Amino acid sequence: MQWTDRIRQVKILLVSAAVIIAVASLVVSHSLTKDLETEERNKMEVWAEAMRSLNKADENTDLSLVLKVLNENNTIPVIVMDSKGNVSEFRNLKVDGKTYEDSLKAAAVVGQNLKSSGRDIRIYLNQNDSASTGSDYIDVVYDDSLMLKRLAVYPFVQLGVVMLFVVVAIFALLTSKKAEQNKVWVGLSKETAHQLGTPISSLMAWIEILKENYPTDDLIPEMDKDVKRLQLIADRFSKIGSLPEPVPSSLNEVMDHVIDYMDRRTSKKVQMVKIFPDHDIIIKLNASLFEWVIENLSKNAVDAMGGGPGTITLRVEEAPEKAIIEVSDTGKGIRKKDMNNVFRPGFTTKKRGWGLGLSLAKRIVEEYHRGKIYVKSSEVDRGDGSPHGTTFRIELKK
Repeated sequence: MQWTDRIRQVKILLVSAAVIIAVASLVVSHSLTKDLETEERNKMEVWAEAMRSLNKADENTDLSLVLKVLNENNTIPVIVMDSKGNVSEFRNLKVDGKTYEDSLKAAAVVGQNLKSSGRDIRIYLNQNDSASTGSDYIDVVYDDSLMLKRLAVYPFVQLGVVMLFVVVAIFALLTSKKAEQNKVWVGLSKETAHQLGTPISSLMAWIEILKENYPTDDLIPEMDKDVKRLQLIADRFSKIGSLPEPVPSSLNEVMDHVIDYMDRRTSKKVQMVKIFPDHDIIIKLNASLFEWVIENLSKNAVDAMGGGPGTITLRVEEAPEKAIIEVSDTGKGIRKKDMNNVFRPGFTTKKRGWGLGLSLAKRIVEEYHRGKIYVKSSEVDRGDGSPHGTTFRIELKK
């Protein structure tokens, strides 16, 4: 539970940092863009005034200064249009046209679009004229420079880079921690199997002695079953981390073994119900490990019902190209906020437990049997008598 909370906190921290960086970048870039837009507007006003001076030039006009102002604009696209919409000149603008006349027509189309967006400066050729007289004028129409356009796009590129960094960081964090956890669980499982080996061997030897001395005792065969069960559990733990080879097995028989084992060791208040097809379903399984998966789901179901009363339903269905197994209970259900965490290592809602059961079950089903396991449905017990409980679903390819 603590590890889940820590991962969530790290994710929130990384996402928050990304949002802060992105917002700061957008604010700064927006401010710079506005400043550059104002500067380019001022330059265009000076350029337009120089154009007016050129059109009204006389013997007192300093043409060298006017031409210098006009020629210094090498970055801002500009189009000069008369009162009828004809283009007399354009600069820093790429237009398609086989002839100069075609280029002027193409520039006129661009100019009209820019005028409609308010990117024009109107200059009256007679300084005494005003907009109300209908006098002759020119429109200096301009567009953003390439630098300004790049600056406007830059924050979004930076935002994408930051988000990519966050995704990669979270993925790397989860992957490295998951690999570390898997290594710990595998080592712990193999060590547990190793430690169980010696006492199990001793118990088996003692049972053989008891059989010879008390051949008619009814309890000894039950003890023998339990010791063999311990041996099976140790064998399961020893296989965790390796890749056991599934073999064709009867799914019905595997499920029957689990039901028989659980029914003998579960309170009589808990009813085990099986719904199987009439025919055998043969599927590739590692029977020992898959039985453990069903046992784990069944034990969780018993815990969810608090020992009873209640019902555990084990359903087996055959579908095209796959087999379906469902384990349902009438327990307290799973809260919605926990639905995405039930298969995470270390997550548990029990007061005692390591939270490894469902994580190992998921690994056995998905990695060893190439299947799927998930919570099909769950309704929390609200205490008002409404239906409640959880259904786990397993899908195995044939």
